[in-house]
Amino acid sequence: MKPDLEKALKLYLVTDPVLHGGRGVSATCEEALAAGVRFVQLRDKKASTRSLYDSALALRNLCKKNSSYFVVNERIDVAMAVGADGVHLGQSDMPADIARSVMGSEAIIGVSVRTVEEAEKAMEDGADYIAANLVFSTNTKKDIKEPLGLNMVSTLSGVSSLPLIAIGGINPENTALVMDAGCAGVAVVTAIMNADSPTLEVEKFLKILNH
Repeated sequence: MKPDLEKALKLYLVTDPVLHGGRGVSATCEEALAAGVRFVQLRDKKASTRSLYDSALALRNLCKKNSSYFVVNERIDVAMAVGADGVHLGQSDMPADIARSVMGSEAIIGVSVRTVEEAEKAMEDGADYIAANLVFSTNTKKDIKEPLGLNMVSTLSGVSSLPLIAIGGINPENTALVMDAGCAGVAVVTAIMNADSPTLEVEKFLKILNH
């Protein structure tokens, strides 16, 4: 693992094409990066390939300028085309070991998991980190009905040696709870992307995470 990757994963920003406080995705990410975010995932499941490519290129350049990691959700082709650091995969996407063979040993590959079996498989397949998918209820994950809860997060943390990231309904009020449950970091969408002030929100998260 890259030496500073685990530190960067502490506060992991996931974009949303709609939730950006009217500023736009790039402007919101620029503010968050300036405030201390060091890991960004571009997530836009409905964008055309060209539109996704253009967004990815803009964000990759922003992240590079801020010495931050940048990955693309699902789309290995787009990630490779813009020179992203890697890709984040769900259970219905390409398996992590195949993604690794395509993208190479230096690529960062993350995998969303909900079960012990999925966590173990991601580890076997050579993922760099796993994400506990939907810890608390959130409107940004409409395809999953049941939140995992903190007990399952703790279980997932115990079975994998990979850094575990919590995603789903994460805010400054529950961040300490998921970190206490064994997470290495938190992935945040709404709380930062749609905040009145992404800068202030990032500062709140970092204060808790670096406590």
